[in-house]
Amino acid sequence: MSEVFKDMSVTVLMGGNSAERTISLKSGTAVANALTEAGAIVTRLDTATTGWHHNLPLETFVFNLLHGVGGEDGSVQGLLDCLGVPYSGSGVLGSALCMDKAKTKLVWRSAGLPTPAFEMIDSDSDLSSVIDRLGPVFVKPVSEGSSVGMSMASDADSLKQALLLASQSRVAIMAEAHIKGDEFTVAIVSGKALPPIKITPASTFYDFDAKYVSGETRFECPAPLSSSESEALQTLALKAFEASGAKAWGRVDVMRDAEGWQLLEVNTIPGMTEHSLVPKAAAAAGLSFTDLLAEIYLASVVDGSPVCGPEEDRDGP
Repeated sequence: MSEVFKDMSVTVLMGGNSAERTISLKSGTAVANALTEAGAIVTRLDTATTGWHHNLPLETFVFNLLHGVGGEDGSVQGLLDCLGVPYSGSGVLGSALCMDKAKTKLVWRSAGLPTPAFEMIDSDSDLSSVIDRLGPVFVKPVSEGSSVGMSMASDADSLKQALLLASQSRVAIMAEAHIKGDEFTVAIVSGKALPPIKITPASTFYDFDAKYVSGETRFECPAPLSSSESEALQTLALKAFEASGAKAWGRVDVMRDAEGWQLLEVNTIPGMTEHSLVPKAAAAAGLSFTDLLAEIYLASVVDGSPVCGPEEDRDGP
C-alpha cells in the first residue's frame, strides 16, 4: 500500500505555537521521514513561521501533525479549505468540536453515550460545592491536549490549586468526576476500530510525562479483554468518534469503572512519536507505519478532501 506515495507531493505541517509544539515536531518528523522513504516528495513546514502557507507547493496533499490549539481546533483546516488544499483528518467542524472536551461530552450525552459528569469552573465558582456534587475530580483546560494543565483534586483547597494550574492555558476549564478504574484507548482509522490498548501509567494518571517522557508507562495491545468486551469497546469508540464529527483517523480515550465504559475525549490528531499509541495499535492490526499513513491518506480523500488544490495565487488569507 505504501506505493500510493511514490512521487506524490506531500507537505507535513508540524511545530506551531501551541503547548504541544515539541511533540508536534517529533510526530511531524517521524511522518515526514516515513513518507520520504516511501518515495514521496516531502515538504516540511513549521507553522510557527509567519506566512508559512505561502510556501505550500501547488497540488500537494497536507499531512497535518499540528497538535493542540491552532492545528487541531479547525483553524488550519479552515485555511486549507479556503486555499483548496487537501489535508489529512477531520474537517473544520469535527476538529473544533473535538478540541472542546466539554462540548464533545454534551454531544455524547445527547446521543445517549456514557461520559463522566462534569461542571465548568472558574475563579467565581463555589469549589466546595463542586466537590460535594462530583466528588474527586480531574481538572482540565477544555481545549488543550496531551494532558497539558491537567491535575486531580479531592477537596476545595486542591481544587483551587488545580484551577490555578489549568488557568495558565487561558481557556475555559472543567472539573470532571474522577473515574476509578482502568484506562483504555481505541485508535480509529478509515472507519475501523483498531485493537484497544490498556494504559497503566506509573504515576497517578496518564499525564504529559507518562505519555511522552516516562518509559515506565505500561501499554498492553491488544488489551487484556475478552472478545465480547473488546468488541463492545470498539463499537462504543466508533459511535463516539462518529457522533463528534471526526473523520478519517483519530483516537478515543475511555475509562472503565464498576458501572461500565466511560468516554473521556476524542483526539483528532494523535501523537505519531515512538511513544504514541496509534502506531502501536496499527502494528497489532498488522499495519506498518507507512501502511498506516496510506490508510489515513485514503480515508481523508474519501471523506471529502479534494484530490488537489487550485493553482491560483496563495497570497490570500
